[in-house]
Amino acid sequence: MVSHHASNIRGTYGYLDPEYISSRSFTKKSDVYSFGVLLFELITGRNPQQGLMEYVELAAINAEGKAGWEEIADSRLDGIFDVRELNDVAALAYKCVSRISRKRPTMRDVVGALTHAVKAGSSKKHHSKRSLPITVEGESADQKASDLQTSLSEHFRGESVDSLSDLPDV
Repeated sequence: MVSHHASNIRGTYGYLDPEYISSRSFTKKSDVYSFGVLLFELITGRNPQQGLMEYVELAAINAEGKAGWEEIADSRLDGIFDVRELNDVAALAYKCVSRISRKRPTMRDVVGALTHAVKAGSSKKHHSKRSLPITVEGESADQKASDLQTSLSEHFRGESVDSLSDLPDV
């Protein structure tokens, strides 16, 4: 809860779209905002309820939107990650958490960008010394990415994602 006057606000503090707090209306872009917060939580290893977005905003000043996000990478990774992939995902996450909902990408665009990042990382012939090959229970990252893309494509196939429908009525 934000305050005792906001008792009709539903959601987890830290993940809530700032526009939802003022309008009390969820949109597709509210979910995009929350997903962006989740991406930054994964990148940094920090809890959104403990100043994550303030930390991100400070890093954004140095990152200039596209590169330089590696300074906020979770220290438990010990520098073992692909810098370009981290910058791509963080730049995408930063677009997702834009304070103005119409500037956020659609979830379809987010899924496409993440799929592209996974494919680009998987198709590298030589891994940089800062990245590790990923396997999960005997399956390669390529297979997991393919399964995820197929599942998400099937989910979104019937759904029309039109960003104009997310704009508030004026």
